[in-house]
Amino acid sequence: MEGEELPALVPALLALRHPLMYYATESWYLNNTRLKGRLIELNGTIDWHPAHIRTGRYGGWLENLIDWNISRSRYWGTPLPVWEAEDGEYRVVGSYAELAELSGRTEVTGEDFDPHRPYVDDITFEVDGKTFRRVPYVMDVWYDSGSMPFAQHHYPFENRELFEQGGFPADYISEAIDQTRGWFNSLHQIGTMVFDSVAYKSVICAGHFLDEKGQKMSKSKGNILDPWEVFNTYGADAARWYTYVSAPPELSRRVGLNVIGEAFRSYFMTLWNTYSFFVLYANLDQPDLRAAPPVEERPEVDRWLVAKVQALVGTVTAALDSYDPTGSSRALQDFVVEDLSNWYVRRNRRRFWSGDGQVDLSAYATLHYALVTVTQLTAPFTPFLAESLYQNLVRSVTPDAPESVHLGTWPQVNEALSAPELVGEMDAVLRVVSLGRAVRGQTGMRQRQPLPKVMLRARTSEQTAALGRFAEQIKEELNVKEVELLDQYAELVSYQLRPNLPLLGKKFGKAVPQVRAALQEADASEVARFVRDGKFFEVVAPTGERFELGPDEVLVDARSPEGFAAQEEAGYLVAFDTQLTRELELEGLARDLVRGIQDGRKKAGFEVSDRITLHLDLTGDTREAAEVWQEYLMSETLTEALVFGVAEGFAAEVEGGTAYLERLDRDGSVAGA
Repeated sequence: MEGEELPALVPALLALRHPLMYYATESWYLNNTRLKGRLIELNGTIDWHPAHIRTGRYGGWLENLIDWNISRSRYWGTPLPVWEAEDGEYRVVGSYAELAELSGRTEVTGEDFDPHRPYVDDITFEVDGKTFRRVPYVMDVWYDSGSMPFAQHHYPFENRELFEQGGFPADYISEAIDQTRGWFNSLHQIGTMVFDSVAYKSVICAGHFLDEKGQKMSKSKGNILDPWEVFNTYGADAARWYTYVSAPPELSRRVGLNVIGEAFRSYFMTLWNTYSFFVLYANLDQPDLRAAPPVEERPEVDRWLVAKVQALVGTVTAALDSYDPTGSSRALQDFVVEDLSNWYVRRNRRRFWSGDGQVDLSAYATLHYALVTVTQLTAPFTPFLAESLYQNLVRSVTPDAPESVHLGTWPQVNEALSAPELVGEMDAVLRVVSLGRAVRGQTGMRQRQPLPKVMLRARTSEQTAALGRFAEQIKEELNVKEVELLDQYAELVSYQLRPNLPLLGKKFGKAVPQVRAALQEADASEVARFVRDGKFFEVVAPTGERFELGPDEVLVDARSPEGFAAQEEAGYLVAFDTQLTRELELEGLARDLVRGIQDGRKKAGFEVSDRITLHLDLTGDTREAAEVWQEYLMSETLTEALVFGVAEGFAAEVEGGTAYLERLDRDGSVAGA
C-alpha cells in the first residue's frame, strides 16, 4: 500500500483569496413557483427601462423560476419565525404579540426588545405539553429588502391607511442592472405573493460605473474613485449631472475626475457664466423687469429665445415623464451652451452694454425669463446649483415667491409663445453658421478674417429663402461682406459618395462591397439631390444588382471649386469666396488687434465699463491696419484717446507689437495720476 496527496480544485473567495468549501445543508423554501404564471403576468405590466429587461433578463428568470431558498446559516440576522417541537411539529409566529402570548415573555413587546438572532433564540414556549424552540436559521436578506414597501410602515400593525392609500405600489424605483435578480426580483415576488400586485410601476436598470480606462472598479485593484475627492473638486451636483448626461442609464460609463470635470466645464461653467453676465449688467443698469414690453412686441431674436424655451420645457418634461434622464439633461445642455450662451448672449451683448445710458428692458426680461426657466428645469438634476441661482434670480426680485426652487411649480409650455415657424427659420440659420465655422476651421481661415462672400443653400427652397431674412446676422457670424443664396439645384460643388456603414452594415451585411461599388458608379450630383430632398433612391452595382437606399444611408462629401472653401451636410451647403483684397486683410488685422487689447484689459484687472487711454507701439501691416480702423478700435475697446508710440501703463503684447493701457477716472483723468 502506498499513499500520495492529490491536488484538489477548491474555489476561492476572490475578495480575501481564502478557499471555500461547499456542502449540503438543510434549507427552507418558499413555494413561489405555484404563482409563476401570475408573476409573469404582472411583470408584463411593469414599465421597464430598458424595455427589453421585461422579457429578456428578468422575463427569462421568471420563465425558469425555482422555489426561493429563504433560510441562511448566520450568527446575526432577521430570524426565521419558525419554532419546532421535539416531535417535528412546527409553529410559525406572526407577530411580537403572538410570541409574547405563547412564551409569557412580556418584554417581547417592549421598546428594548431586539428581535434579531441570537437574542431571540432563548425564547421558548410550550403548547400541548411540547416545548418549541426556534429553528437556527435567519432569513435571506433579499426577503427583508423585498418587504421594504410595507415593513417601513410596520404594516399591517400600524399605518394601515398610509400604506393602503398611496404607499403601494411605488411609482418608480431604480438600482443597478444586477438587482434584476436581487432587489427588483424580491420586491416583485413578495408583492405578488402577499398583495397580488406589482410592487413598483416603473423601474430604471442602471449600468455600472467603470474607471477611466473602462475597467470595473474594485478595491482590490485600487481603481475605485473617492467620492469625496469628486465632491471637494467639482461638487456633488457635477457628479450627479455627469451620470445623467454621459450615457443612457442602462449603459455602463467611465467615471473619473477628468470626465466629470469636462461635464462640469461644459454645462456648469457655461450656465454660471451666462448667469454672471446677466447679474453683472443688471447690477449696473438696475432694469425694472416688470416694465418690459410683452413678448409679442419684443425684437425677433427675443421672441425666438422665448419660443426655444417653450420647446425646451416640452422636451425636458416629455423625457422625464418617459424616465429618460439622458435625453432631458442633454436637451438642457444643448440649450444652455448653443442657444442661450453661444447664440443669444453672444449676439446681444451690446444690448446689455450700449454705453449710451439706455436700458434695453426687452433683452433683460428675455434673458431673465430664460435663466429662471432653466433654473427650474435643472433643479432635479443639479439641486444645489439650481437653489443658488433661484435665490438670486427669483427671491431677490420677488420675496413672496416660494422659499425654494424645489417648492415651486414645474414650468408649463405656453403654446402662444412657441412660434414654430420662427424657430424653424432660425434653426436653419444656426445650421449654416455652424457649418460655416466648421469650414473655416478645417481650411485654416481665421474666424476674425473677413471674407468677401458666402453662398448658402438650405434643405428646402423655403428654408433657403428664410436665410435671406437673416442675412445681416449671418454676415456678422461668418464674418463676410455679402450673403448669396443659391438655387436648390445649382451645381457649385462636385460630390463624392460614401456608404454610411453603421446603417448599411446592418441592412445589407455581406453585400456592403456591392453597395459601395454601386455608389461609385452612380451620378454623385443626382444622389446628392435625393439626399438633400430626403428621398429614397436606387443604385446599380456593376454586377447588375440593385439597391434601394435612404437619404441617411449615404454620406455626401462636397468638393470646393478653385478659390472657394465649401462643405455640404444634410442638405445644407456653405461656400466661402476665399480671395482677399488688401482692405479685407487690414480689417482682419484690426480685429486681431481688438482681441489682443481686450485680453489686455482683462489681465490689467479693468472693469467692463472702464474707459481707457490707449498707446500702440506697432510696426508693419498692423500699424497700417490700426490707422485705417482707428475709430473701430476705439469704439470696441472703450478708448477715449489713442496715441501711437510707447507710454506708461499696463503693457499687453498684441499682433504686431505692444499696447499700453491706462484706466481713466470718471472725470477723464488717468486713474491714480
